[in-house]
Amino acid sequence: MIRIAAVGDIHMAPETRGTLRPAFETLPELADILLLAGDLTRHGTPQEARVVADEIRDLGVPVVAVLGNHDHHDDRPEEVAAVLEDAGAQVLEGRGVVVRCGDARVGVAGTKGFGGGFVGRCAGEFGEPLMKEFVRHSRRCADGLRTSLEQLADQECDVRIALTHYSPVPETLAGEPLEIYPFLGSYLLAEAVDTAGADLAVHGHAHAGTENGMTNGGVRVRNVAQPVIGRAFHIYHVHERQPVPAAAPGGRTL
Repeated sequence: MIRIAAVGDIHMAPETRGTLRPAFETLPELADILLLAGDLTRHGTPQEARVVADEIRDLGVPVVAVLGNHDHHDDRPEEVAAVLEDAGAQVLEGRGVVVRCGDARVGVAGTKGFGGGFVGRCAGEFGEPLMKEFVRHSRRCADGLRTSLEQLADQECDVRIALTHYSPVPETLAGEPLEIYPFLGSYLLAEAVDTAGADLAVHGHAHAGTENGMTNGGVRVRNVAQPVIGRAFHIYHVHERQPVPAAAPGGRTL
């Protein structure tokens, strides 16, 4: 059993320095890994990123993160990511990482993701160049997530997790105004998860949303935005994948 600690939308700034550290210091007793689902800063400045870095440095468990829209606001996401990586976090965008949790190999594929909406109520790649680029950006993010999950499958991970900021399903947005659903997530992310396979999908972004959802393919989805979970982090338990038994001659399993 792998213990996954996750939180998003912590929106750290200099005046909130140290508020999460006491809870994070308990992680080695409670969890095997910490996932950060974006919007780690308020305005995406390196100064704010250094506050986050101080919260997560030397925690005793691996830290894997994606950035959110707030982390892009100051147009310096690469600098924000570099500050977090200097503190020991793995910051993902269109790629995956395999982390050792005891004897288990945990694969995390990450992307910020983007909006566009959900089946029957989604934007299309048609019309003005800006609208086409909006949808194409969402598709590129989803394609990166799918490819990363597929690559993790080739690396024989015991658990595979999809980590995004934007939501892959509308269920975890329940509580938000329907009018803004297209700006909170995209069905393309869920398609990527279901096509490549995962044991859990984690996202943030929807502060007034709902914690629990599921893709059409049956993958559990969890909205871990801090206003939703109401705590420093929440822990999810994921069973390790069992090896497929080899087939003996005549079709019997060994």
